[in-house]
Amino acid sequence: MSLATLTHAAAAILAGLLAWCFQEARLGAELADERLQTSEYRLQVTQERAAANARVAAVGQQIAGVYQGALNDAIKKQATLHAAADRAGRERDGLRQQLSDAEQRLADASPAALIEYARSLNRVFGQCSQRYTELAARADGHAADAATCRAAWPVIPTPTTKENQ
Repeated sequence: MSLATLTHAAAAILAGLLAWCFQEARLGAELADERLQTSEYRLQVTQERAAANARVAAVGQQIAGVYQGALNDAIKKQATLHAAADRAGRERDGLRQQLSDAEQRLADASPAALIEYARSLNRVFGQCSQRYTELAARADGHAADAATCRAAWPVIPTPTTKENQ
């Protein structure tokens, strides 16, 4: 083999090695670029997911605050209603005692006193009837309001999957 052949062979081998190294470096750079793009995409997805989770948490806290406020108001209202019911019970017991006393006095009353007592009872009965009618109207209005609230309350649909069907 001649020196020129060996030189050409060495140059060809050296050129092949250089081309191999260049291709390896180029492919390594492309792989690194793809990995960088994948990492950036994953970071973007993670940031978007964190932002969505933060929005969901904020809405959840807002709903919980509104719910807790409504619950606290309802508890206060219930305590007020309970106190009013206790007062009404005490007044009812007092009225029962007064009626019992009046019944005993009526046995010894004159006819004019009985007529006046009947008139007074008629006025009280009329006032009671009027108050009961007003109370019934308010109760009907409250029932209508409650039905409207139930019908208007937002319902969050649950996603259906093939597993649930």
